[in-house]
Amino acid sequence: MGLKNDVLTYLCKKQDSFVSGEELALEFGKSRAAVWKAVKSLQSEGYLIDAQTNKGYRLSAENDVLNAQEIEKYIDFDCKVCYYETLDSTNTQAKRLINEGENGVVLVVGGEQTAGRGRQGKSFYSPAKTGVYLSLVIHPMSRLQDAVTATTAAAVAVCRAVEDLTDKKPGIKWVNDVYLDGRKICGILTEAVTDFETQTVTSVIVGIGINVSTESFPDDVENASCLNVNVSRARLIAAVANELNRIVNSSYEDYIDYYRSRSIIIGEDIDIVINGEHTYARALGIDNQGGLEIQLSDGTLTTLHSGEISIRKIKKEK
Repeated sequence: MGLKNDVLTYLCKKQDSFVSGEELALEFGKSRAAVWKAVKSLQSEGYLIDAQTNKGYRLSAENDVLNAQEIEKYIDFDCKVCYYETLDSTNTQAKRLINEGENGVVLVVGGEQTAGRGRQGKSFYSPAKTGVYLSLVIHPMSRLQDAVTATTAAAVAVCRAVEDLTDKKPGIKWVNDVYLDGRKICGILTEAVTDFETQTVTSVIVGIGINVSTESFPDDVENASCLNVNVSRARLIAAVANELNRIVNSSYEDYIDYYRSRSIIIGEDIDIVINGEHTYARALGIDNQGGLEIQLSDGTLTTLHSGEISIRKIKKEK
């Protein structure tokens, strides 16, 4: 596993040229036979590696390679990238890093999550090679200490990144689910880390999972779909992180209009579910704090701010 990943990372750095087996062997202190086995193992996993006598090995540009070095190629701000081929949850790992003393901007990425988490205690299905799973840790979060504004920013970052890299035009279901053609393609889980002595937010972890090419979902996952486009996962991860970093360093007014323009529920009749109780209303708009302005069935006007709310469009009878 160690040599295989080392070879893959090295070939990524040298992607435009051939690398000899001898060079790889010297680089990692292994035999050329061991390098050959590592390359064969990568090829068996689906990596496109051109192997030519007297030239060596070259990684094809068509590969969807995912590792820290590949992501860093597209990151345009100062942050630490931590990549794990498999982990339980990027948000959980981000908390571990904070507890271990990490106090900078960190991007945690997983190739797959074995215990991906969503809102309201739900799980997020996170299979290998078909999605992107990341958490951006930012401190301090002076602009995004409110849970609604943090998730609003993340949803905007995802939509902008997708639109920049693909021809898709996703929409947002308040407060933080990203939809495409009426089905969910992305989930966002924002968690605050608080100093118990001062009771202030010291960090915010913004977790994002996007289904890129996932087609089969467990039976308990409802209304899920994927982007279904040929896009580099490393570039998509970096694009989302870059957009989110720009947003948190700008004013709320700079992106709230974009958020409103991507809403899929404004003007719709909706069913609000809080603690199992249903309330029917009409979604009127998004206020300047990211709250959902609604009109209840009795005509009462109010605004929702809690992130622990499930909203579904009411299906109109034909």
